[in-house]
Amino acid sequence: MVTDTSKRILEFIESKDKAQVKEIVEYLGFSRQAVSRQLNKLQEQNQIYKIGKPPKVFYSIKKQKSENKEYNVKEQIRLVIEKNFLTITVTGEIKKGWEGFIIWCHKRKQDVEKVAVDYYKIIKKYKSIRKNGLLDGMVKMNNTFSQVYLDNVFYLDFYAIEHFGKTKLGQMLLYAKQSQNKAMIKELTNDIKPRIKQLIKEYKIDAVGFIPPTVKREVQFMKELENNLAFRINKIKITKIKTPVIVPQKTLNKLADRIENANKTFVVGTQPKYKNILLIDDAVGSGATLNEIARQIKQKDIVQNKIIGLVITGSLKGFDVISEV
Repeated sequence: MVTDTSKRILEFIESKDKAQVKEIVEYLGFSRQAVSRQLNKLQEQNQIYKIGKPPKVFYSIKKQKSENKEYNVKEQIRLVIEKNFLTITVTGEIKKGWEGFIIWCHKRKQDVEKVAVDYYKIIKKYKSIRKNGLLDGMVKMNNTFSQVYLDNVFYLDFYAIEHFGKTKLGQMLLYAKQSQNKAMIKELTNDIKPRIKQLIKEYKIDAVGFIPPTVKREVQFMKELENNLAFRINKIKITKIKTPVIVPQKTLNKLADRIENANKTFVVGTQPKYKNILLIDDAVGSGATLNEIARQIKQKDIVQNKIIGLVITGSLKGFDVISEV
């Protein structure tokens, strides 16, 4: 139900294209609290949306486009899309599930019904090679390195997949890091925490190592992840050496350079011996950093049984296990 006050607010926002609360307060002559209540109701009714962070928050009219059109898509396909799809618009809005999928298709002028089937097939293909919700990366590691020091390595997801680009987890990871958004990091943590706990229980992990970041940021993703996971477990001391020029692994094209970079810039400190160790990294291409840190752990006799690597998102390239599908 749109009241006279709500109608006036909608008309004012539409005339301005974007409006702040203080502008609406001045226009109506109402208290800020009263205006905020009306704005919250209009958001709940899906008539407006807000963009920005306090104190610079703006409200705009939500355009009712063809997203509400009925499509001839099977319910099981819709459910897979609802669970797995996420896109972030050029204006920084997070759109999840079916709504996000339709927006993504319209942006690229693609047939929603046809592309929905394609997406479903791709997700089902990769689901078929998962074990307990994890992707086994050991085949890739063995095909990449002459000697692998990890006993197992798992991906929670690929960073990107064919045709559709970045996965839901890939999108969240990228923008959480780039925007240094603590709320998004928290949401991502909540999403992956059950699977990490499951891995810790299955492999009887008694120490966890978080791979330190290379690029300096005010909000460090890996540190926030470590704090949000809040596991009551021993921590492996891993130091990233500061160099005059920061050279991230992803900027190095040759495998030998990646191995050298990891070898000379990451140091595992002297510490007690643990039975099973879990190493967690946010994203990997070759896996050189994880393998190098595992090498140091074994050389320094810090582990008794196994070192397990866990990657939030990893590269699909070289993932030979796909050939099994």
